[in-house]
Amino acid sequence: MIRTTSSSETLSRARSQADPAVTVARDREDVVVGAEIARHRRASRVIHWSTALFFFACVFTGMPIWSPIFGWMASLFGGLAVCRWLHPWSGVAFFFFSALMFVHWAREMMLERADRGWFGAKLVRYMRYDTSADEDVGKYNGGQKLFFWAVSLAAVALLVSGLVMWFPESFPAAVREVAILLHDVTFILFAVAIVGHIYLGTAAEPGTFHSMTRGTVTKPWARLHHPRWYREVTGEDSHHDHHE
Repeated sequence: MIRTTSSSETLSRARSQADPAVTVARDREDVVVGAEIARHRRASRVIHWSTALFFFACVFTGMPIWSPIFGWMASLFGGLAVCRWLHPWSGVAFFFFSALMFVHWAREMMLERADRGWFGAKLVRYMRYDTSADEDVGKYNGGQKLFFWAVSLAAVALLVSGLVMWFPESFPAAVREVAILLHDVTFILFAVAIVGHIYLGTAAEPGTFHSMTRGTVTKPWARLHHPRWYREVTGEDSHHDHHE
């Protein structure tokens, strides 16, 4: 029996053969492949995008519950009644993938002595997209590490406060009031941080988005934004061929 190959399979295979860096990034990372470096393997990207997916599911199902101003969002899911049961379950899924993300990245996100400056001036320069060389930046800079720990803490706060709101009859009125306040404040801060995260991963730093889609970055990108990681992966001086 002759097996026919679909056009999508043919296209996928052709792309893999044409771009070996993407193929390598399916299962490996921190590997140089020609002019690119495999930065995030497929498992890392699936965890990242699953967390993002359920975060936005929580946003769009939670906003119409939060305020009538956003009631139009409920129609996207079939009405407010659907949002009321879909929101908490989306929250459980969000926490699950956040926990998986924590286990997956916690070791690489440990703060180092060089990261202390990110509690002040370095964070401000980063948000302003100041690309001044910091030769000690590894695979993740201090800002990314702080964001990781903030997300992990926020996920716990949202879960705990959300459970109280999900089963209000099981808790005293004072606890319910604190839970509502905690849920709202955490969400607002989280949403602002996510906007910044999206901006820095797209418009502010071209080439960054590819690391979470293709799994790869270019050598010049790595040398500019993460010079110590570039040296560790390539064995080259981060000043080498800087005009490439």
